[in-house]
Amino acid sequence: MTTPKLSMRAVRKSFGTNTVLDGIDLDVAPGEVITLIGASGSGKSTLLRCSNLLEPIDDGAILFDGDDIAEPGLDADPIRRRIGMVFQSFNLFPHMSVTKNVAIGPRKVLGVDKATANATAVELLARLGLTDRADAYPDQLSGGQQQRVAIARSLAMGPEVMLLDEITSALDPELVGEVLDVVRDLKADGMTMLFATHEMAFAREISDRVCFLHKGRILEQGPPEQIFGDPQEQRTREFLQRVIDSGRL
Repeated sequence: MTTPKLSMRAVRKSFGTNTVLDGIDLDVAPGEVITLIGASGSGKSTLLRCSNLLEPIDDGAILFDGDDIAEPGLDADPIRRRIGMVFQSFNLFPHMSVTKNVAIGPRKVLGVDKATANATAVELLARLGLTDRADAYPDQLSGGQQQRVAIARSLAMGPEVMLLDEITSALDPELVGEVLDVVRDLKADGMTMLFATHEMAFAREISDRVCFLHKGRILEQGPPEQIFGDPQEQRTREFLQRVIDSGRL
């Protein structure tokens, strides 16, 4: 049996008296794409932030290639280099060109020389359809272009897993497609991904597995045709009905 690339075991996380993750168990196989769906506040973003140790967990274990990376005192930086994360907000450096935004991580964190880092950045920008924007600055880009740069910046670190947190939520509707095309390409390349999204039709298309979160728990999970076509839990059915009523599925 293949060792999961990433596992969560009875993971709990609270902020004050608010329990945000309430005993999460999840295995992510190499090359698997799992989407996290659920209402705002259900724990999707916190689950992702705990997965690469941006948020310390209160209890449980997080295993990466079988090793517990959530042990107290463990240096998280080497782990974060192997687990990329893209946020809702683009977080680009406004004073740097697109190429420099993509190249700075490998240079500063991995110690890659400038020429190699820039060459990698140019290659990634070409792959994401941004060759003509390489010398532009973030404020000269559309939201969709900025998000693609943010994805390129994460990919420049050579991650083994990508965590995508509502990466289209800040975009105008007509710009969503160009970002989702990048995710399709990453899936085709075999990238392991955990993807929190409100784009239900896309989740149905891209996922190997869908997890429905409710009040910090994975209430139901399964292949997309089962979750979207024949959900077993009443809460899942209610959530999806609201999605349908709003025209998002």
